[in-house]
Amino acid sequence: MTFDDFNLLPDLADSLYEMGFINPTPVQELGIPLILEGHDLMAFAQTGTGKTAAFLVPIINQILAQPDIPGVKAMIIAPTRELAQQIDQQLQGFAYYANLSSLAIYGGGDGSSWDYEKKALSSGADFIVATPGRLISHINLGYVKLDSLKHFVLDEADKMLDMGFLPDITNIISKLPMKRQNLMFSATMNEKIKAFATKMLVNPKEVSIAIAKPADKIVQAAYLVHENQKIALLETLLADKPNYKLIVFSCKKTTVDQIVKRLNSKKIEAKGIHSGFEQADREQSLLNFRNGKNNVLVATDIVSRGIDIDDIDLIINYDIPAEAEDYVHRVGRTARSEREGLAISFINEDDIARFKRIEKLIEKEIYKIKLPEGFEPGPDYAITAQFKKQKSKSYRNTKKRN
Repeated sequence: MTFDDFNLLPDLADSLYEMGFINPTPVQELGIPLILEGHDLMAFAQTGTGKTAAFLVPIINQILAQPDIPGVKAMIIAPTRELAQQIDQQLQGFAYYANLSSLAIYGGGDGSSWDYEKKALSSGADFIVATPGRLISHINLGYVKLDSLKHFVLDEADKMLDMGFLPDITNIISKLPMKRQNLMFSATMNEKIKAFATKMLVNPKEVSIAIAKPADKIVQAAYLVHENQKIALLETLLADKPNYKLIVFSCKKTTVDQIVKRLNSKKIEAKGIHSGFEQADREQSLLNFRNGKNNVLVATDIVSRGIDIDDIDLIINYDIPAEAEDYVHRVGRTARSEREGLAISFINEDDIARFKRIEKLIEKEIYKIKLPEGFEPGPDYAITAQFKKQKSKSYRNTKKRN
């Protein structure tokens, strides 16, 4: 199948051709016709499957086919500033030959950006791509006009619910016209997502693309290491790979800060990214990393989805993610554009059960590397922390009885 088979309007079809979109991905092939037909849609597809184009292309086509009515016509909600920016950039590419306007709305900008956002939300832009908190700030001031909105998209819905945005999203939806097309995209399918989809969507169609396993070009390995050994192990690994471009993932903002400080003290140029940084600093760190001005990025999962950088050599999971799917998103940042990549995970005693769930999801046992010389042995992978606690409790109870 090709994009020509969707019979898109010429201005959109020309843009897609110029951008090299020839054959649709599975989520595009299944989702675009349903959206063009006007259905609500619940789509389960991970980052990297082409889901952004799966909703942008049909919405652009529908807007171009409608009479030119002033006001906001489509709104896309994304969990992070970086993803909102990326969606807006792709949107501008698709709409290059079409006379459509768009604006990304997210926190962290200066006063002038707020004024631009206010103007777009009050006088109208065809597309608004926004993070929930920033949009709510505008809505609460009373000038946001959404009467003409026809299309509403939640991207990375699972991530937004995990980040606690449910009250904001519910508030946003309450301000929208009742008659609209709703599209929900999520990387994972669970009861919380399904319950929310039931409230938001009307007679939805469903598209489910099975979560892809990490690419064969990614060499995956892991160290069993105690928590207090992690930073020394990281330093040892980086000393052997001075020219590698890599991302170190942690689950906590404080840990990101600690790692950056420690690496910089060792003359390893590293930059950190998490939600606590100012927007300008986050953008500059990403730009420097993309351009090769610094090769080590330390980040929370804020950059595990939707960040397109092709030449990343190595992913280090300093902390194991709570959700197995997030491991797939993280390691998927490497081995892109036909390149090879390496993913190394640090497994402490409390992470063993999580990592076993990851291996079950990807249907592969990941090779455990022996710790470098000078490191004391790590935890036993056969014994989870939960089992160890139960065993310890059983021992104490037995001792009491005796």
